[in-house]
Amino acid sequence: MTQMRVRDAAELLGVSPDTVRRAIEAGRLPATKDAAGRTVVEGRDVAALAQEHATPGPGGTGSSSARNQLRGIVTRVLSDTVMSQVDVQAGPFRLVSLLSTEAVHELGLEPGSVVVASVKATHVTLEAPA
Repeated sequence: MTQMRVRDAAELLGVSPDTVRRAIEAGRLPATKDAAGRTVVEGRDVAALAQEHATPGPGGTGSSSARNQLRGIVTRVLSDTVMSQVDVQAGPFRLVSLLSTEAVHELGLEPGSVVVASVKATHVTLEAPA
């Protein structure tokens, strides 16, 4: 399971850390403590919350380049023996990437994984951030 700190979850959700803390306090986002005593949440739970609160975006941003990158969280992976569909929630935007199942396994992609989506025209590539 992928665990992340409150500030990282907030960045992925496009909200403040205080908003994430309030979601934890209200019981909408389960949390635990790590070995250092910091509050952490499971990536799968952040993915579910992102999908639950996603709203359609207004369209494009008005600018584009080969360097367009969106940090997001994997919400679903559908795989067969050759190809996979990976759904990503990046703030209010839902992205879908088609890539080889081998690449999905190499990147360790599963719901809750943090990814960076690079967008160019109709092509979206995913990488695991360092």
